[in-house]
Amino acid sequence: MKRGSHTGCDCRPAPGRCQGPEGTNSNCSSSEQSRLVRWRRQSPDSPPQDLLLTDRPSSQHSLGSPLRRHDTWNWGACPGHTMVLQPSERHNRDWSHGRLGPWCSPTGSPAPLSCETGCGEGSWILVCRLLVPTQVSLLSMEEDIDTRKINNSFLRDHSYATEDKTVKLWKVSERDKRPEGYNLKDEEGRLRDPATITTLRVPVLRPMDLMVEATPRRVFANAHTYHINSISVNSDYETYMSADDLRINLWNFEITNQSFNIVDIKPANMEELTEVITAAEFHPHHCNTFVYSSSKGTIRLCDMRASALCDRHTKFFEEPEDPSNRSFFSEIISSISDVKFSHSGRYIMTRDYLTVKVWDLNMENRPIETYQVHDYLRSKLCSLYENDCIFDKFECVWNGSDSVIMTGSYNNFFRMFDRNTKRDVTLEASRENSKPRAILKPRKVCVGGKRRKDEISVDSLDFSKKILHTAWHPSENIIAVAATNNLYIFQDKVN
Repeated sequence: MKRGSHTGCDCRPAPGRCQGPEGTNSNCSSSEQSRLVRWRRQSPDSPPQDLLLTDRPSSQHSLGSPLRRHDTWNWGACPGHTMVLQPSERHNRDWSHGRLGPWCSPTGSPAPLSCETGCGEGSWILVCRLLVPTQVSLLSMEEDIDTRKINNSFLRDHSYATEDKTVKLWKVSERDKRPEGYNLKDEEGRLRDPATITTLRVPVLRPMDLMVEATPRRVFANAHTYHINSISVNSDYETYMSADDLRINLWNFEITNQSFNIVDIKPANMEELTEVITAAEFHPHHCNTFVYSSSKGTIRLCDMRASALCDRHTKFFEEPEDPSNRSFFSEIISSISDVKFSHSGRYIMTRDYLTVKVWDLNMENRPIETYQVHDYLRSKLCSLYENDCIFDKFECVWNGSDSVIMTGSYNNFFRMFDRNTKRDVTLEASRENSKPRAILKPRKVCVGGKRRKDEISVDSLDFSKKILHTAWHPSENIIAVAATNNLYIFQDKVN
C-alpha cells in the first residue's frame, strides 16, 4: 500500500496543553487536513483515523479530575491531531439494544474532524485538541467501569495512541478550579523576593472556566520494526499488546524500556514470507487469551500460559474455500482487516473485504454466521484492484448487547445486521441527510435491470467516499461513523 510522509504543521499549541474551541488554530495547510492515518494514501478528503465512544467514570480530584461520568465522549484523530468531542446537551432516556432503526441525527451538521476547523457544529463541542509531532496511527481510551478491579491506578482515565512504531500514553483530565494566593509566587507565576514576604497566606482554589487538558505520561518506543496495526489493553489493566505486520509485543504500563515478544512470524528468509498479521485483540475477560488475524483469512487463538512465545496457537479458525469460487482475487478479498471479541467473550467477529463473519470459540472449522456487506461488488473486483480500493481496510463493531453488528462500505454507506431477526439495513452518512432530527432512510443498491426511484445503481457508487471506521457506544444506541473528513453521530429515534 502507498504510504505518505507526514506533513508538518505550523499551528502548535503549548506543550502539554490542549486547545479548546476558542484556542484552536486554523492555519493548517490543506495538505495536512487531507492526510489520513490507518489508510495511508495522499487524498484530498481523508477520514479520521479511529473512533471510540465511551462513558467515563467519576472520580474526585482537587484540580485535575477525570472526565465526568455520563458525558458521552468521542475521540477522533487526523494526522498529528487528536480531538475530544462532548455533547452540549444530554438526553435522559431509556435505551434498548438491538435496534436497526430508525436512526436520526442529533447533531444537525456533521462535526468536521480536520486540522482546519476548531469545533463541531450542532450539539457536539470540541473540548480538547492535542497536537503530536507525527501522525496518529491508532487511538483508544480506556473506561474504568469498576475501579476496584484495577490495581494499577496509573492507568485510570488515560488514553493511548500510536504513531506508526511508537505508543504514547496520555492523561486526559478536567480542571474547573485554579489555585491562588501563593507565598513564593505572584499572581502571574513569577517568583517573589523572599525579603518582601511579611505574612503567610493560605492558598485557595478559585472557580474557573472548565478546561480539558492532556498530559503525556509514557512513551513506549523502539520495539517495532514495522508499522503498528493494533493495540489492545489486557483485562488485568496492567499490560497491553501492540502488533505490527510480523510481531506482537506485550508491554507493562509501568515499564517503557522493555517489552516481551509473544508472537513472531518473521521467517529467516523474507522471501519465504506468506502472510502478515492484520489485527490483534485481548479477550475481554481472560487475561491470558488473545486472538490475531492474518492476511490469509485465518484467526489464531493463543494462550500465554502455554509458553512465553506463542508460536503455537491454541485454536485455529479457518473456513474452507469453495474451489468453484476460486479466482485471482480470492486471497486478497479473504484477508481479514479487523477482528473483535464480543463483549461476552464467547464470539469473534471478523471483517474481510466482502463479508462480516461471526465465529464461535468452540467451533473452528467454519463461522456460525456470515453477512454479505456489498456482494454486488464481486463483479467489479478487477476495477477495484486497479484503483487500489480492493486493499481498503474496513472495521467492524458490536453493539452493547452483541445483538447487532455494524460495518462500513462505499458511497458513505454503512451496514447494520441484526443477529436475532436476521434483518439488515443500509444507511448513508452525508450532509444532505444530516438535518437536525432527520431520520435516515434505508438505501438500496440496484445490481441490474430496471432501477427504482429510491435505488442507486452499482455503477453510480462513489468509491472515493468510504466509511472505514465506526464506533458504537458501549451502553447506549449512539453510533459514530467517519466519512471522508467528517464525523457523523447518530442515535436511534426518540418516540
